[in-house]
Amino acid sequence: MKESIAGILISEERIRDKVAEMAQTISRDFEGRDPLVVSVLKGSYMFMADLTRRITVPCTIDFMAVSSYGSGSKSSGEVKIIKDLDRKIEGRHLLIVEDILDSGLTLSYLMELLRARNPASISLCAFLNKPDRRKADVRPDYCGFDIPDAFVVGYGLDYDEHFRNLPYVGILAPEVYGGKE
Repeated sequence: MKESIAGILISEERIRDKVAEMAQTISRDFEGRDPLVVSVLKGSYMFMADLTRRITVPCTIDFMAVSSYGSGSKSSGEVKIIKDLDRKIEGRHLLIVEDILDSGLTLSYLMELLRARNPASISLCAFLNKPDRRKADVRPDYCGFDIPDAFVVGYGLDYDEHFRNLPYVGILAPEVYGGKE
């Protein structure tokens, strides 16, 4: 598996430090608000677990699963809700936790859907941000790392359901996915 990674972009240590920093900021910003932290599955599960363990204010969690990728490396352009929230969000302060903000199309759709349910507020926390690929006007309120336009895996991010378990973020070797992102 290691030969499938062209290089390490973000080390395990840098991830740990950044998550701690983000949790501290989120805890300060959500003081007294009891946020509902929503993990967008599957990619954000590792980040969400590490982040919520470090958030110091009371919070609850829920999960959504949306898909626009299928098994390839490019978005299909269609967003499908695979798993919806288990609780009502009206009047709640939401913190959406996402693994990577790429084109923004999926998150734009998701945020519009959630806004229609009348939450008190919606904030977006993205572990990774690829601003060069943005097609929709979506910006994270909390951002771990801005990254270049490369196919990245690890720390929850996958290629065809592989590599999620890597403790770092690596650049996938082009020969693994055909070099066409």
